[in-house]
Amino acid sequence: MGTVSARNGLSSRNVAIEAKRALVQRVVESSTFAKSERLSSFLCCICNLTLSGHADEINEQKIGTAVFGRPPDYDSSIDGIVRPQASRLRQRLDQYFVGEGANEPIRITLPRGSYVPVFEPNSNQNHAVDAHSISPVNSPVLCPSEAAVASSFSAISRNTLLLWTLVAVLVAALLAVGVRSARRVPEVTSPPSTPNPLWSLLFHPNQRTIVVPSDTGLVMWQSATGQNVDLERYLSGGYRAQSTGDIPTGQVNPGDLASRRYTSIVDLDIVKGLAQIADSQRSKLEVNYARDVRPNDLKEGNAVLIGAAVANPWVELFEPKMSFVFSNAHIRQYTVLNRDPKGAEPSSWTANYDDAQHRVYGVLAFLPNLSGTGDVLIIEGTSMAGTECAWDFVTDDSSFLPFANRIRRADGSIPHFQLVLDSINLTGSSVKRDIVAWRVVD
Repeated sequence: MGTVSARNGLSSRNVAIEAKRALVQRVVESSTFAKSERLSSFLCCICNLTLSGHADEINEQKIGTAVFGRPPDYDSSIDGIVRPQASRLRQRLDQYFVGEGANEPIRITLPRGSYVPVFEPNSNQNHAVDAHSISPVNSPVLCPSEAAVASSFSAISRNTLLLWTLVAVLVAALLAVGVRSARRVPEVTSPPSTPNPLWSLLFHPNQRTIVVPSDTGLVMWQSATGQNVDLERYLSGGYRAQSTGDIPTGQVNPGDLASRRYTSIVDLDIVKGLAQIADSQRSKLEVNYARDVRPNDLKEGNAVLIGAAVANPWVELFEPKMSFVFSNAHIRQYTVLNRDPKGAEPSSWTANYDDAQHRVYGVLAFLPNLSGTGDVLIIEGTSMAGTECAWDFVTDDSSFLPFANRIRRADGSIPHFQLVLDSINLTGSSVKRDIVAWRVVD
């Protein structure tokens, strides 16, 4: 009876807040977040601050300090750890609320350009929230490193380090007693001490690294004309002046599209991320439009090529060494060909734009450059979401490092490799990445 009375005594606002806390707890305890302790800590941190009325304290700098262990004065413009993790958190939340959490009455979203979470009705749910049917949680969500996160934010915002140190000690003591009798989210480990091995290979001060985004104007030209442009034709540039017949009034001449310098927003995000990584490696990055690149650029130093050959013809030079290559023989359909299937692997994987499951594929290839004196990273996909899938995999330590450790040589070095990923395209972003095939090249 005492529990019922206490529950009835809560104000409707408090009940709503506690229902949201309970939702956060279910999310971080789900299988979707089970192996993403840093994302769980990230989510708990921003949700607890929001539900406690401190949403105005949430910003990139403080999240980097509280969640990812960066010093209070670190430069977030150079160390961009928070932004890609926020993108992954958005994807993981989408994955939860279309899967395990499809029947949740409310959902959590993280709007792009913001780190303040929003609690809103779940469009997958047909019934309204019954606040009285949800058992209230009378304390903040107990998420990984929660005491440290709360202390860090409060100390930074109020400059009362001593007070909050004492509070943290008290909370730690209480948790030490209570954790044995209550089910808690597993304690988060420190960020991996092993850095991503690719970045030290691709970026170092004594060797040039160029990044070549895709040529979206080329893709639009090929779609409009039904013609394919290989690397030789791309370099000659004749296709841009090719007559396509009479153009109806109000329609764009495909030749004009091909002459313009367009690329995708996903490619721009990748370039931005690579620039931050290069800065952290004390290296310089050179961004070249695909039309301005020359073969010698891929013989000297390192390179990152973004997009399949249909969008970035320079990939064609490396396809003879690749087991997984793209084919777009059909409109609205892209296929990854498996040139040498192993075991039960299929001979191809096809992404259809009309597929109800919205399945997409990404290919990641780490190969020698044309002279064998450097390295080339190729990031491509059956769509922008497929390219994003490949990029997210290589930049997500929880995904890439286990794969890197699996293929690591006896001397600790990483060989050249290729892999195919499948994913689900959800509102333009990829979620739930899985490796479907991989090869070690040398």
